[in-house]
Amino acid sequence: MQQTHRLPFFLLQALIVAAISSAFLSCSNYRKTIYLNNISDSITVKSAKFPTSHYTEPHIQPDDILQISVQTLDPQTNIMPGTVNTTIFTTQPTSSAANTMQQQPAIAGYLVDQNGYIELPMVGRLQVGGLTTTAARDAIRDKAAVYYKDPVVNIRFANFRVTVLGEVNRPAQYIIPNEKVSILDIIGMAGDLTIYGKRDNIMLIREINGEKHIARFNLNNSDILESPFFYLRQGDIIYVQHTKSKSAATDMVKARNFSFLATGISLLAVILSRVTFN
Repeated sequence: MQQTHRLPFFLLQALIVAAISSAFLSCSNYRKTIYLNNISDSITVKSAKFPTSHYTEPHIQPDDILQISVQTLDPQTNIMPGTVNTTIFTTQPTSSAANTMQQQPAIAGYLVDQNGYIELPMVGRLQVGGLTTTAARDAIRDKAAVYYKDPVVNIRFANFRVTVLGEVNRPAQYIIPNEKVSILDIIGMAGDLTIYGKRDNIMLIREINGEKHIARFNLNNSDILESPFFYLRQGDIIYVQHTKSKSAATDMVKARNFSFLATGISLLAVILSRVTFN
């Protein structure tokens, strides 16, 4: 007669608890990796509106580098008068300490000095510190209009830098091609968070009037869209903290390596003892 073996009751209970805990943790970790997960799934069927942070143009500060070009209609220098834009001046390379340290080519543009002034050819010295690029464009156009007919002015930041550190796939310092960039945009540029990135506690460091301000973001919640720090400013630093699971994984690797090392030393000791006694 064949005898059947049954698991002890306490062992069966332990297996059931382990299975339930594993399922619960898997569901919890799954939700932690989803951005804006407090938005209902019905959003896929119908649209919804959420309040968003008001965007304000950044202001020009000392040590900013501006790309500026001024063009005008000059019938005296064109074959067909009044039909072609003639460039009066455009940006010229200037030194940048940040790029020098990274051994990169100098950024082309006009450096704003510590008093907020720039020096433009054919236009002269002009104060732009504290202005938005829109206001600075108007100021340059007004001054250039004294000497040129209907000047067309274009201006933008050449060193709108944002630094991303921590658990992202491409941590680096990024130069943004436009002024309106959000925390989600820069995370996308950095290749998104790694699997170990802590999505509910992302730190932003910003300097305002010489003081460091720190804000934290929870990418799992749609409240991020209303944050006054949602849109970035030049010089912002983003830090993505790693989760405890990465520390645990690192400890496991160290423990495994130590175990391999201990096993190797033990095996070597046995071999040497046998050789010595023989």
